[in-house]
Amino acid sequence: MIVDCAIYRDGHRTEGPADFSDALDQARADGNSFLWIGLHEPTEKEFELVTSEFGLHPLAVEDALNAHQRPKLEVYDDSLFMVLKPVVYDDDADTVTTGELMLFVGDSFVVTVRHGEGSPLARVRRRLEQDPELLCHGATAVLYAVSDEVVDQYTDVAALLQADLDELEAEVFAPVGGDTKHTASRIYSFKRQVVEFRRATSPLAEPVARLVGAGLPFVDERSRPFFRDVGDHLTRTNEAVDGLDRLLSDILSAHLAQMGVQQNDDMRKISAWAAMAAVPTMVAGVYGMNFDHMPELRQTWGYPAVVALMAGLVFWLYRMFKGRGWL
Repeated sequence: MIVDCAIYRDGHRTEGPADFSDALDQARADGNSFLWIGLHEPTEKEFELVTSEFGLHPLAVEDALNAHQRPKLEVYDDSLFMVLKPVVYDDDADTVTTGELMLFVGDSFVVTVRHGEGSPLARVRRRLEQDPELLCHGATAVLYAVSDEVVDQYTDVAALLQADLDELEAEVFAPVGGDTKHTASRIYSFKRQVVEFRRATSPLAEPVARLVGAGLPFVDERSRPFFRDVGDHLTRTNEAVDGLDRLLSDILSAHLAQMGVQQNDDMRKISAWAAMAAVPTMVAGVYGMNFDHMPELRQTWGYPAVVALMAGLVFWLYRMFKGRGWL
């Protein structure tokens, strides 16, 4: 559905005609105005009204309707089409949720299409309407402000992920004896969230780099320093995401190594106790045979002597294994 529709003239908002065609004609006639239409999960029939009036390319329209696109920037004859993926991180559930935000930027118009609940368009409108100087850059100002807001979200999410990863790292390297039963699954689940985050941040680097460069139609040359700032923030975020991914891999490897060492330690203990149990079993097995000529078989002190021998051998084995750190 249509969330908002307004004409911005000389950096200030004015309500436009209800008819898109009249509003666009008015914005173009003014020369220093542009029309901004915001849509939220429009149906194909609803979007046809916008498509027919603005001459949007059918391939871009199809992408905007179907969503599930990767971040990209495409240039058509009558407009630019850019896809962004806003990200929301639920700190309680430790889950990353991505939405989708598409922008059509053309001659004196901007059309934004939002999918999901993570898009910051209302906040972006308020911010722009409080900065008339920036709005004077025309439709490019919306493209910059939306990109900047989305990348700032990335920075915040990266910081939250880093804080949670620090907690997970402390848990993995906690003293032995803690509950590590589900640690590996938590690490794997966390890695999946980082991968989901990377799918939103990494592909955006190329579109932002193109916006920084010259020669793109419908992009005000005065906005290049602003997009350069967005690119710097995005680069730092991508570096942080790469660091998170590498650290998670290292933590998982360290956890598996710890588990291997612990299992080896357990096996040594089991082997030591089995050896101590085997010695008296062997001695008792020998003296349990039905032979007449066995050492000390007819002596009254024979039984206590054999029991003492077994106890002595077990004690000697215990001291030996204890000294080697097996017990």
